[in-house]
Amino acid sequence: MNRHQFSRRVALTVCTISVLCGQTPAPSLSIELNHRKAPVSPALYGLMTEEINYSYDGGLYAELIHNRTFRSDWSGVLNWFLLQKGTSAARLSIDQHNGPSAALTRSAKLEVTAADVKSPAGLLNEGYWGFPVRTNTRYAGSLFAKASSPDAVPVTIALVANQSGKVLAKTSVTLAGAEWKQYSFELHSGEMATASSENHFELLLDRPATLWLQLISLFPPTYHNRPNGNRVDLMEKLSAMHPAFLRFPGGNYLEGDHIEDRFDWKKTIGPLLDRPTHPSTWSYHSSDGMGLLEFLEWCEDLHMDPVLAVYGGYSLRGQFVKPGPDLEPYVEDALDEIEYVTGSAIDTKWGAVRARNGHPAPFSLHYVEVGNEDQFDKAKTYDGRYAQFYQAIKAKYPNLQIIATTPVSSMTPDVLDDHYYKQEQGMFDEAKHYDQTDRKGPKIFVGEWATREGSPTPNFGAALGDAAFMTGLERNSDVVVMASYAPLLVNVNPGGMQWSSDLVGYNALNSYGSPSYYAQVMFASCLGDSSVESSVGQAGERFFYSATASSSKLCLKLVNASSMPQPLAIALHGLAKGSAHLAHVSTLHANTTWATNTIDEPNRIVPVHSTVTLKENNSSYVIPPYSIQVISLDLK
Repeated sequence: MNRHQFSRRVALTVCTISVLCGQTPAPSLSIELNHRKAPVSPALYGLMTEEINYSYDGGLYAELIHNRTFRSDWSGVLNWFLLQKGTSAARLSIDQHNGPSAALTRSAKLEVTAADVKSPAGLLNEGYWGFPVRTNTRYAGSLFAKASSPDAVPVTIALVANQSGKVLAKTSVTLAGAEWKQYSFELHSGEMATASSENHFELLLDRPATLWLQLISLFPPTYHNRPNGNRVDLMEKLSAMHPAFLRFPGGNYLEGDHIEDRFDWKKTIGPLLDRPTHPSTWSYHSSDGMGLLEFLEWCEDLHMDPVLAVYGGYSLRGQFVKPGPDLEPYVEDALDEIEYVTGSAIDTKWGAVRARNGHPAPFSLHYVEVGNEDQFDKAKTYDGRYAQFYQAIKAKYPNLQIIATTPVSSMTPDVLDDHYYKQEQGMFDEAKHYDQTDRKGPKIFVGEWATREGSPTPNFGAALGDAAFMTGLERNSDVVVMASYAPLLVNVNPGGMQWSSDLVGYNALNSYGSPSYYAQVMFASCLGDSSVESSVGQAGERFFYSATASSSKLCLKLVNASSMPQPLAIALHGLAKGSAHLAHVSTLHANTTWATNTIDEPNRIVPVHSTVTLKENNSSYVIPPYSIQVISLDLK
């Protein structure tokens, strides 16, 4: 069935029971529009992010140079290669004691002993699975360098096609002097038949010279043209999700494998030259280009509230900090971090630092999470650690809501963070999880969840599980105040994925949304401010729904996870009697649960839009098999 045929089918889903639904009475869905049940959190849907699957470096963070700080191992300088063309001769090594800053104490030493115009020598960078080059595009670059002599050393910088060797963009920079200096440059691509990522970066000398190099950087155009900014296509996809918040800097990424590997926020602010970088928890290194301020600016660009996770004294390999005096420096560090986010640029120390970093205005902050998944702390110290953070933060910031990552017994936390990773049937079961939750207990933040089917991104069965689960979140959003799918991003190149079933996939050039991504987009596109009284009778076990409304709109979510059409008699009590109302329908559908989108075929499963007419009573409707629908009905 093509998209046109399916659109026509969706348009005909309001029927008479005798024609389309058979003579047997259809299952019924009754909605009482004038009886509001419970408030829906305005911050229900948001984003959770961390450095996994090359989500920042090689992903959202737009830097194109891989290993710009010249880390090395037994095999050589990672992602960099020595270029010796023609009769040239050169040597590349790491100078362990000659760097441009206290944070970057090492540098790459390039010794060119023989070179001329026809036989240049220098360095090649492979990028993150290539360099994306598009027609008529500007690339902004910079590097830090010093030379062994005061003589001018012209350096040619280019983006070059891997297969043909064609130079796609080229410029030159003249280096000179024995002191470290920053040099800026631009590359401009010309007309191209097609965009490609099968390209590399070259830095070449046409004469003998010795250079020390550090922090070589190259950025394409970024979202909102921010320096040190984010990739445009990925930001646009995230914006389409209408996220209310961003939980950062991540889960495991916050903790680090060891205490010294944690996200040490003070080392991620200010000039890139002052950021030492650090190991991530997924076997690759973090450039720390995505520092604390960059996360906050991400929130600013997408109009999201920050949900700030602070290091709580526990790291993944089991190291922990005892509550009491040992923990006090980490508590103080969290207070400094909150001050950096919210403090005045005039009369607070860390607010003034933020202003010097380029953002004088403070950011709004309502939620702080202490740690991540601390139920894995075998020493069982989280209860005491959470209480110590809670008391210190509340004393200075009484209006902040403090999230606990696991239940604690010594006190009732403001909010509790729940995580769910299950297959499709497991998420169908979880759709009812919060129906009987004690409303007197802490509020719930479902900080990580996903139906884990499909790789590297979810299939349609996972999307059905996700949508079913989200109907339960909406139905119980008086207690579930926030929820965020995880992981958010994945680089689909070989070696780019460490965790399967990720919401958005990409390579160096392109990106795509999974079926689960489109389910998120659809659910967030229509959400009322309260749930409404409703009931369903005789529907199949694989049917799920939620109904929320505002004063002007009804948002009805329908999920048919079965392979058969689901007839449904819809009664909307409270509509004007005798009148017909036009509703807008978004439908996500697949022929099988294993159908999915890919980097090469990104639009196999996308929402189809149509309209339908509904009345107060006796609107007979058919939900297509394997489908997710969002019905938006204006009430005025």
